[in-house]
Amino acid sequence: YVAAYLLASLGGKQPGKAEVTKVLEAAGSKIEEDKLDEFLAAVQGKTTAELVALGREKLASVPSGGVAVAAPAAAAAPAAAAPAAAAKKEVKEEVKEEEEDTAQFDLFD
Repeated sequence: YVAAYLLASLGGKQPGKAEVTKVLEAAGSKIEEDKLDEFLAAVQGKTTAELVALGREKLASVPSGGVAVAAPAAAAAPAAAAPAAAAKKEVKEEVKEEEEDTAQFDLFD
């Protein structure tokens, strides 16, 4: 319902039940009237900017663990780059060998 509400709000007005329902129907979504009414009551009187700001505050408190994982991965990247470079060189050499083999074959002979 959040995405449908935000899409309906792109027109610059605060969407109501009819506008959100129209977006949901266009997407082929099943609409649960009680949940839609509950959602609309929760966002009533708030601008889209206020809702986005509230959402950001809530997401800021959710631990993601991404920073702790990124540091070891970044340290491992230079070590992994050397084997990758060697593999690319081997692949290029194999391609050259294949080109030499096919150069002796003529399709139209």
